[in-house]
Amino acid sequence: MEPGDIPYQRIVFVCTNERTSGPRVSCGGRGGIELRARLKALVKEHGLNDRIRICSSGCMDVCEEGLNLMSFPDQKWVCGATPDDAAGLFEEIRAGIG
Repeated sequence: MEPGDIPYQRIVFVCTNERTSGPRVSCGGRGGIELRARLKALVKEHGLNDRIRICSSGCMDVCEEGLNLMSFPDQKWVCGATPDDAAGLFEEIRAGIG
């Protein structure tokens, strides 16, 4: 094992958890997968793949609040997002990098 520096200025985790059964909703089945894909496409479109990383996340345990994402190192948590929020979220994420 070799420790190293994190190669990104922002790492964003988007919940893409999908539950196949049970009473609880899940972000993946309500647009989390699409939101992640839109954010990744915006990062690529703006040539920021080397500074922003968009990742899938498992359940953050508040799926009932709507789609969830977390951004680091700014430690921002967003609840209730939709795929249509991708452009605005991207601008907020991008504004935090140098």
